[in-house]
Amino acid sequence: MSEALKAVPAADKIDTGITGVTAISKGLSEALADTYRLLFKTHAVHWNVEGPLFHSIHILTEAQYNNLFKAADDLAERIRALGRIAPYQLSEVTKMSCVKDPAKLGSAQEMVEDLAGEHEAVVRRMRDVIGRAEDGEDVATADLLTARVAFHEKAAWMLRATSK
Repeated sequence: MSEALKAVPAADKIDTGITGVTAISKGLSEALADTYRLLFKTHAVHWNVEGPLFHSIHILTEAQYNNLFKAADDLAERIRALGRIAPYQLSEVTKMSCVKDPAKLGSAQEMVEDLAGEHEAVVRRMRDVIGRAEDGEDVATADLLTARVAFHEKAAWMLRATSK
């Protein structure tokens, strides 16, 4: 095997003046886990929704899961930029996430309302990490998560408006 392929990822000491990197990275890992689980859950609604609003919900969830997919990469890359290892086991992602699997498939309205509630739960957790990042003078993480909060709040609004 080539020496170049033997490299094993490891945490690095990064000294950019940020304090509390461990807590910030933990919060980013949780945000990544929430994003990944919400990506799957949104995709599942996209695949399984039925009824008169099928097309509208199908298009809305497609835009949302595409955004979530890109966000997962951005969050993981921020964790790495802080010198930490991004989550690499799906079982850990599941344990870290506040997003929960539905017990059963519901109606279109139930699926949409459930997704909206999950977006709101993710926002509440991200706000805590934004506070940690601001306290540690990690403006890049605070900025990244502030943009994510705006996405999740808008997604929840659009889903709730659809379910009325």
